Amino acid sequence: MEALAKAKTFFRFKRKYLNFPYLVFLALFIILPILIIVFYAFTGTAEDGSLYFSFEALVNFFTSTTKINILVVSLFIGILNTLICLLIGYPVAYLLSNPKFNKNFMLVMLFIMPMWINFVLRTGATRDVLSWMGINGGNHPYLATMIGMVYNYLPFTILPLYTTMIKLDRSQIEAARDLGANPAQTFLHAVLPQTVPGIVSACEMVFMPTISSYVISDTLSEGKITLFGNIIYLHFSQSQWNEGSFMALVMLILVFLSMLLSRRFGKENANPRGGQLW
Repeated sequence: MEALAKAKTFFRFKRKYLNFPYLVFLALFIILPILIIVFYAFTGTAEDGSLYFSFEALVNFFTSTTKINILVVSLFIGILNTLICLLIGYPVAYLLSNPKFNKNFMLVMLFIMPMWINFVLRTGATRDVLSWMGINGGNHPYLATMIGMVYNYLPFTILPLYTTMIKLDRSQIEAARDLGANPAQTFLHAVLPQTVPGIVSACEMVFMPTISSYVISDTLSEGKITLFGNIIYLHFSQSQWNEGSFMALVMLILVFLSMLLSRRFGKENANPRGGQLW
């Protein structure tokens, strides 16, 4: 028995070493890049190439109406894309998760398979299809961009909603119907509260990636719409490291705030029978 106890203690101690690869990855590819971004965001470059502590990038950002306008437009497009994806994806996910309407898993795969195709290829194909329909960046830049956004991010809305809805407590829905609730009341009081974790996950997967993306808007609007991700890319491509780093830091703060808000909202409305994919 003593030998067995020692063996259990040994393996329990050794199991801690399994965390080391993750810690190394976390340090090299997450913490270190963030520290580099923070470093460049609050430094300036002298004529001789040396760096010095400076708030110049911060002042330039908040005094530039162009950058503020781009941020506001990006937030608006991000919110609009999230709402449209939820309005389309929610009923689709509900139908796919309901055995009464869907008895074939292949229907689910039809919505998931576009995620397997390269992002740039999907965007290029969308541009060609829209051009054939007479919708392009020359005459309808915002419409073309929104169609591309919804098409690319709709699967990221359906999947977390679907994984939540397949775990719905059907007994609550049946009880609501037995007690005389109409379809609208059944949905609002028995279905919607259980799907809040999926809604939160879907918002996380759509909102911030929409703001930070630049391939879709740049390709479909033919350069007429500039999102926050575009302007960050332009500054880095022009070797304006300090300006680009500060805007990347703003993006990180927005990501953190959105995750904090969504997690708090998700915990307040979490259902023990529900599930989250992300």
